[in-house]
Amino acid sequence: MSSPPTDETTGKIDTTVNEEELESSNTRTLTGWVKKTFTIIAVIGAIFHLYILNLHPIDPWVFRSTHLVFGLVLGLMLYPGWRTKSNKVPIIDWILIIISIYVGYYIFANLEQLIFRVGVAPTDMDVYVALAGLLLVFEITRRTSGWVLPIIASVFVVYVFAGPYLPGILHHTGYSVERFVTYIYSLNGVFGVTLAVSSKYIILFIIFGAFLQKSGVGQYFINVAFSIAGGLRGGPAKVAIFSSGLMGMINGTSAGNVVATGSLTIPLMKKTGYPSRFAAATEATASAGGQLLPPIMGAGAFLMAEVTGIPYSEIIIAAIIPAVLYFISVYFMVDFQAIKEGLRGLPRKQLPSFKYIIKKVYLFIPVLLLIVMLVSGFSVIFAGTAGIISCFILSLLSKETRMSIKDLIGAFELGMRDSLQLIAIVACAGIIVGVISLTGVGQRFSTMLLSIADTNIFLALLFAMALAVLLGMGMPTTAAYAVAASTVAPGLINIGMEPLFAHMFVFYYAVISAITPPVALAAFAAAGISGTNPMKTGVKAFQIGLAAFIVPFVFVYSPELLLQSENIMGTILATVTAIIGVYLLAAAVQAWFFGNKAGWLSRLILLGASLMFIWTGFQTDIIAIALVVIAIVIQKAAKNSNPPHSEQKADLSQ
Repeated sequence: MSSPPTDETTGKIDTTVNEEELESSNTRTLTGWVKKTFTIIAVIGAIFHLYILNLHPIDPWVFRSTHLVFGLVLGLMLYPGWRTKSNKVPIIDWILIIISIYVGYYIFANLEQLIFRVGVAPTDMDVYVALAGLLLVFEITRRTSGWVLPIIASVFVVYVFAGPYLPGILHHTGYSVERFVTYIYSLNGVFGVTLAVSSKYIILFIIFGAFLQKSGVGQYFINVAFSIAGGLRGGPAKVAIFSSGLMGMINGTSAGNVVATGSLTIPLMKKTGYPSRFAAATEATASAGGQLLPPIMGAGAFLMAEVTGIPYSEIIIAAIIPAVLYFISVYFMVDFQAIKEGLRGLPRKQLPSFKYIIKKVYLFIPVLLLIVMLVSGFSVIFAGTAGIISCFILSLLSKETRMSIKDLIGAFELGMRDSLQLIAIVACAGIIVGVISLTGVGQRFSTMLLSIADTNIFLALLFAMALAVLLGMGMPTTAAYAVAASTVAPGLINIGMEPLFAHMFVFYYAVISAITPPVALAAFAAAGISGTNPMKTGVKAFQIGLAAFIVPFVFVYSPELLLQSENIMGTILATVTAIIGVYLLAAAVQAWFFGNKAGWLSRLILLGASLMFIWTGFQTDIIAIALVVIAIVIQKAAKNSNPPHSEQKADLSQ
């Protein structure tokens, strides 16, 4: 087994990743004056956002349209419209850039009139500008994220005009082209809640993430993860869980996080003996799960607060236990795999030294400061900005991490560069949300859910789960949740579910759609790094993340898991039994229990026991205990009948 590179002075694993390696293969390599122009625009864009958010608020429509203009201009410069080896920005893209700027200027110059006439009595110029804006949104989304989201949005657009000819709940009276394009390219659609969250929160935390990376704080997180978990059996896989969870919390896309952290963790997992497919699936599952992790939740918490009006602090508190259950489940999955494969951890000498970790512990301050400020009631914008400033200040304390002016400019540029895909995605998702609002199809889905719930609420939840996952396939979490929140969540609320529970339910399935076949974006990204079959990697990621498919159903019936119960002892008991449940779930999935390989009968019994433990209730716990006893008896009998050497492989010290 080859060892990972280490720094001879600190003993830490070199986790520095060449930024060029992380760039998507579909981006141009800008050079010369174009590169300098891109950098200048990106730096101006980042500073503009921080200035407006903190010091000089402007009209929301103007701010969001300017936010989109920065995304369009930079995106058209960076992402080519077709496959080509040339890195030159063609004349057509410069024309599109000029049109993008004009569309933004038109909104700024005609704001007072547009507020009253869009979607009602638009002028011809309003229509032309809105149509150009919509086409630009489709094009930049196609370039940055592929065809899936634009095609889904196009289906919704077609529905606007096909509605009069459709039967049943899909029928509506129809709309003119003029009314449609101006309605959608306004605060009702593209510039609605999704782009509001992108311009206020997502961009802020992506810049924060860029500062973490440039200041060395992000690398320190990974080094801490290696120091804590690298020496455990199958250590690199456990490192992937910690590091990808932390970075995924800040990163707004599961696939993007896979590329950022998986380029290090997947090769290390393979080197220590994990099968390539399992290594890729573990990284995908951990990266997706990072968006379930408070306090940032990949910007999901902010979007949920914006959509529902529920206080941000209440959302992140409710998300704690389900997120812990998810990551504990994934941890047990990789631990059982390590036992089965007979894997050991990395030698202590190859891991970051404790002395180095303790010496640099102050690098945790930006994240701790962020969490404390958010929980204490400071505004999200103020807390995020304080985190960015603290990253810069703390970097100055050490020559190793000190940010120069070049690094500062690089952090601003990286923040804007990393936000381009998300800006495009949320703008395109805004089209879908706008169509849902315009046609009222979301309310029709609510009526359908209500009719199903009259028969069986559990059946309605199954239908809602399937719909949320289906809508989320091929889309990043932010877009997936925005669409599900507009279609599925209102239906769940109408059948009597509390808004927090309904939105947390659909948010979970929006997140795990990234590891759900047949279109599992995070798993596909990980498969590309590990060189494995994407579909089979998706199936394996689905298995590893299975707990995330079960927990939402449980917290709907068990408010203790969302910390919504006043019974403290009941909450503690529910949490403990749920942890035992996810352990047994991992045992069932990995076919290993009580020191021996588990047969199908044992696995079925363990699966039943895990569900009974996860489900809150005294009676279900008793049933679960009885099932575990039966499984232990079966496993003990099987163990006694196996040759002695089969036990030795599993008997590995942590």
